Amino acid sequence: MKPILTQLSILMADDDPDDRMLMKEALEENNLTNPIHFVEDGTELLDYLHVRGKFMKEKIIKPALILLDLNMPKMDGREALHHIKNHPELRRIPVVVLTTSRAEEDIVKTYDLGVNSFICKPVRFDELVEVTAKIGNYWFGTVALPRT
Repeated sequence: MKPILTQLSILMADDDPDDRMLMKEALEENNLTNPIHFVEDGTELLDYLHVRGKFMKEKIIKPALILLDLNMPKMDGREALHHIKNHPELRRIPVVVLTTSRAEEDIVKTYDLGVNSFICKPVRFDELVEVTAKIGNYWFGTVALPRT
């Protein structure tokens, strides 16, 4: 598979450092060269998107795609999703829930809140590599994303 060359960045919100590391490795395995940034919870996610808190002095690239875990401390993914999809400057950013939950109520609730896709995190690394290939091909190779 050839690299997908783009400046469109990915923002991943996940409190598990192992999951963040595995996602980075799976993206690299697929030659997906998009810049990826990580935050650890919903509060950090919103601080990043609003360029506040510890992100005030950083040069922030507005993400083209958000990968969102649901179960995080401080502010969970559902609350963060609600804020993103109800904010006029953020609602166009596609959000993909990537979580261990398979609960029907989580699937229904997140779609009601405006999530673009709901994906259950694979258990094995080779399955994660396959899922990230599909995410990359779809979001950065198939669909047209807004630039602003």
